[in-house]
Amino acid sequence: MGVKKRSLEQNENYEEKIIALAGNPNVGKSTIFNALTGMKQHTGNWPGKTVSNAQGRACSKTHSYLMVDIPGTYSLMAHSAEEEVARDFVCFGGADAVVAVCDATCLVRNMNLVLQLLEITPNLIVCVNLMDEAKRKGIEIDLELISNRLGTPVVGVVARDKKSLAKLLDAIDETVDLRQKSSVKYNVKYPDYVEEAISEVQNKITGKLNGEINSRWLALRLLDMDSSLKREIDKRLGESFLKDEDVNEAVRRGRRVLEKNGITEDKLKDAIVSAIVRDAEKICRGAIKQTKNKKTNRDREIDRIVTGRAAGYPLMLAMLALVFWLTITGANYPSELLSSLLFKGQDMLNALFINIGAPEWLRGALVMGVYRVLAWVVSVMLPPMAIFFPLFTLLEDAGYLPRVAYNLDKPFQKCCACGKQALTMCMGFGCNACGVTGCRIIDSPRERMLAVLTNSFVPCNGRFPALIALLTMFFAGAAGALSSVLSALMLTLVIVFGIAVTFAVTKLLSMTLLKGEPSSYTLELPPYRRPQVGKVIIRSVLDRTVFVLGRAVITAAPAGLIIWLAANVTVGDVSLLNLCAGFLDPFARLLGLDGVILIAFILGMPANEIVVPIIIMAYTAQGSIMDMGSLIELKALFVQNGWTWVTAVSTMLFSLLHWPCATTLLTIRKETKSWKWTGVAFALPTLIGIAVCFVFASAVRLLGI
Repeated sequence: MGVKKRSLEQNENYEEKIIALAGNPNVGKSTIFNALTGMKQHTGNWPGKTVSNAQGRACSKTHSYLMVDIPGTYSLMAHSAEEEVARDFVCFGGADAVVAVCDATCLVRNMNLVLQLLEITPNLIVCVNLMDEAKRKGIEIDLELISNRLGTPVVGVVARDKKSLAKLLDAIDETVDLRQKSSVKYNVKYPDYVEEAISEVQNKITGKLNGEINSRWLALRLLDMDSSLKREIDKRLGESFLKDEDVNEAVRRGRRVLEKNGITEDKLKDAIVSAIVRDAEKICRGAIKQTKNKKTNRDREIDRIVTGRAAGYPLMLAMLALVFWLTITGANYPSELLSSLLFKGQDMLNALFINIGAPEWLRGALVMGVYRVLAWVVSVMLPPMAIFFPLFTLLEDAGYLPRVAYNLDKPFQKCCACGKQALTMCMGFGCNACGVTGCRIIDSPRERMLAVLTNSFVPCNGRFPALIALLTMFFAGAAGALSSVLSALMLTLVIVFGIAVTFAVTKLLSMTLLKGEPSSYTLELPPYRRPQVGKVIIRSVLDRTVFVLGRAVITAAPAGLIIWLAANVTVGDVSLLNLCAGFLDPFARLLGLDGVILIAFILGMPANEIVVPIIIMAYTAQGSIMDMGSLIELKALFVQNGWTWVTAVSTMLFSLLHWPCATTLLTIRKETKSWKWTGVAFALPTLIGIAVCFVFASAVRLLGI
C-alpha cells in the first residue's frame, strides 16, 4: 500500500483520529510528518529545529488522521520548554495514538523516550527510522523481538522513501482500532522503595482519574512534582484534584517511604533515570547486532578531522570562505541582470503615471521612491540569498553544520552560555530575525536571552552586499582575477571578528546583566548523508529566500517613501536628508564616518540593503536612489566625497556592529514580550559599534596613518 493523502472533504466517511509524532531531535520525525501529510515544513539535519506543534492530515485505507508533530525531546521529565510541550500533548492532547520515531543507528539511546511514552499511553507505535543508514553501518535490528518485549508494534521505515511508510500507517490503523489491546505493555521496574512509594499514591488516585491519565505515571510525577505539571493538572483535572486530602496524604506517605530510604528529590530523579536507562538496554539486548563497517569507520575518521583540535577550526573557516566566494562570484551577473530588468520596469511605470496624468509628487513618491528602493533591495538581495541559503542548507543536510556547533560549544561554555547558541548564530548569517526565532531551542531563559541579544553581531544576508562592495573597492580591487577570492577571505576575517565580538559580549553579559552558570546539552551528531540537492534548492528558496525577501520588501516599501520625502522636502535650498546629514557630521567624523553615512544607516533601519543606495542618493544630490553602473564608478563617487580606506573600514565596522534592523527588533519584541529587552538589544550593539569605530578612528589619527 502506498501513502495516500486526501483532504477531509474527500474523506467524509472517515472518522478523524489524532496521532502525535514524538521522538528525539534529529531522528527524521519532521521528515516522516512531511511525507505523510504532504506539508512542506522545513526539516534540518541538526537538533532542535521543531519548536512548536505542526499539524497536517493524512489518510490510510480506513482512517483519516490529524498528524501532530510535537517538539523533539530527549525526555518527558520536563526540564525544558520542548519537554513540557511534548509531555503536555501526549498526556492531555487527546491523541488516539502516539508514534515514537527512533533512529535505527542509536536505538538504545532512543529507547529511553519510548519507555517514558509507554508509561503515559498504551497506544504507542515505535517507528524505527533510518533503517537504510543502519544497514550501511552494519547494524541489524530484530524488530519483532523488540516488539514482543515492549508489547507494542515496532515498524522499521526509511523516511525519505514514501513506500516504506505504508506499513507504519497499517500499524497505526491496528492500534487505533484496538487490535493490539491484548498485548501486555512493558513497565519500567524501579527500585523497590520507589515502587512502594508509587503504590501508596496510585492506590488513592486511580479511581479519581476516570481513565484520563495513566495512574502509575501520574503517581510517580506527584512524588517528583514540578510547577509546570501542577499547572497542567489544575487545568485538566481541576484544582480540587491536588487539594484532595486523600491525594495529599497518599503523596506524603509515599515521600515518607522515600525519605526512610534516604532518597531526596535529586536522588529520586537519578533513580528514575537510572532505571529507564537500564531497562532500555535490557529491551535492546540481543536484538541489535553490529558488525564492522567501512561507512562507520569512514564517518569516525572524518569526524576526527572535522571536530579535531588541529583541523576543526581551520576547516570551518575554509568552508565559510568557500561559501562566501561562491556567493560573491555567483551573484554578480544575476544581480546586474535583475537590476537592469527592474530599472527598465521603472521607465514603464513612469510612462504609465505620465499617461494617466498623475501628479508629479505622486509619481515621484511611488516610482522614484517606493519602487526604486524595492528594486534595489530585490536586485541586491535576491541573487546572493538564492546562492547563500542553498549552500548553507546543503551543509546542514550533509551533516556538517552540527559539527560546527560541536566545535563552538566549548567557547560558548567558557562564556557561560549554552552551546546551542552556536546553532542560532549560524541561523543569523542568513537573517538575524530567523536567528532570534531560533533561540527558542535554548531551554534556559538566561541563556536564551544571551543568544537573542548577541545574534546581530554576525552579519545577515542584508549586510553582505555592502561589506563585499567595500572590501572589493578599497582592498581587493587591485587583485584582478583574484579579486573575488581576496574579497571572500577578507569577508571571512570580518565574520570572525563579529564572532569574536559575540563571544566577548556574551561573556560581559554573563558577568553583569545576565549572571549565571552555563548549562550542558546533548548534541546528537547525525551521520554524514548525501544531500538531496534538488529538494534542498527548492526548500531553501521557498522556505528561506522568498520568506526573508518578502519580509525585507514589506519593510523597505515604507522606507522608500520616507527616504524620497527626506530627499525632496527642502528647507531653503537644502533637503531634509542633507540637512540631517550636516547636523550629524561632526559626531560621525569622530567615528571615522561622515554625516551622510550615519544618516544612511538610520534611514536604512527597515532594511540594511538600502544603506549604500541612500549614500549614493545623498552624494549625487538626487531626489531618488541612483543606480551606479560599476564598483569603479561607485568608488570614484565615494573618493570624490572624501572617502579613504579609513572611512571604508569604519563603515564596515559600523555595519557589522550597529543596531539590528526593524524586522529583527520586532522579532525580539515578539520573542521576549518585553520592550525593555528590545531596547537593550538596540542599545547594546549601537554603543559597541560607536565605541569600536571611535577607538579605531582615534588610533589612526594618533598614529598619523
